[in-house]
Amino acid sequence: MSQPFDQKPTHCQLGHRMFTMFEDPVFRRADTDATPVIVVRLGERDAVMPLRAIQREFGIADESPDGQMLGLIAEALDFVPFLRLGDPLPSEVLTGSASWEPGPNHLQRSLMRLQIQLVAWFRGDSGVDPIRLESLLLAGANDEPMLRQQIQEAYQRAAETLALPSKDAVIEQLESLAYELAFIEALRERLLGRVRAMTHRLAHMTQAFRGASEQRGALVRLRTLSGEALRQISRRFEEQDAQASEVMAVLHHLDSHRGFIRSNRDWLYRSHMAWEPLLLEWDSLADSSDDDLRGLLSRTYQFLAPRFMPVTEWLKGRRPAPKLEIGKRMEW
Repeated sequence: MSQPFDQKPTHCQLGHRMFTMFEDPVFRRADTDATPVIVVRLGERDAVMPLRAIQREFGIADESPDGQMLGLIAEALDFVPFLRLGDPLPSEVLTGSASWEPGPNHLQRSLMRLQIQLVAWFRGDSGVDPIRLESLLLAGANDEPMLRQQIQEAYQRAAETLALPSKDAVIEQLESLAYELAFIEALRERLLGRVRAMTHRLAHMTQAFRGASEQRGALVRLRTLSGEALRQISRRFEEQDAQASEVMAVLHHLDSHRGFIRSNRDWLYRSHMAWEPLLLEWDSLADSSDDDLRGLLSRTYQFLAPRFMPVTEWLKGRRPAPKLEIGKRMEW
């Protein structure tokens, strides 16, 4: 029996002859159910085979090097769209760090969030209301001289409370935490903000629609599904923001809290990867025709229904995508 890896490999490599007998095999997730699969060329056609089925067929044990590599490939496909033999594995499955970077604006916002929460702790407040916090971030409140002074005083008090040698040590810890949270800020913009915008547009379409009641009912279902999607995604950000609001508790146990942040980061990033093709279509909707819009609404339903419809309703006949064919033009 093959022995497990002595060290976790950094690249996609498999030793079984099955994986080397085909030219340029590709590992990705299936379009139908996101199962990890291998795609190989057989004559004029592509053959798609689930990795688990390959393991069973060729007797590849989970604990063998190839079995462990297939497990790493399945994990990696949460973070990259595909892998080929020889490709590097994403850092998420190797070290836990992200394989992508937030922008400087995201780092600035995450640091400002923490500074405002630290000042609230310094003042003895219970926390900053989320709406108030967002307004402060939009206003660039840390440019105010009074707040800047309070931030410096909060750093000094935090150093004393945490038994750190100086406020510079607090700044270093806070900046390290801000870097981890900058990924959350990036996904707040790239995922949450765009899902919210799509949901608002669907709500507006539903209110403005003047066509047949059956088609309006389809729009209502879409609005309901998108609202549930928005609630589920928002909940992740709310949980993360609630943790970060207890900034001193996080600084006390930074390593353990880092794991929670990264877990949320990876869940949100996987969601973002799944949503991105659909959100790109919604981003360009202003230039679309009525025919394009009907197609987009149908694809949106197909994306949302299996993910956000209540299970009992989804299983009741696997309701097909609603038809929005209402003449040559949509009626709003």
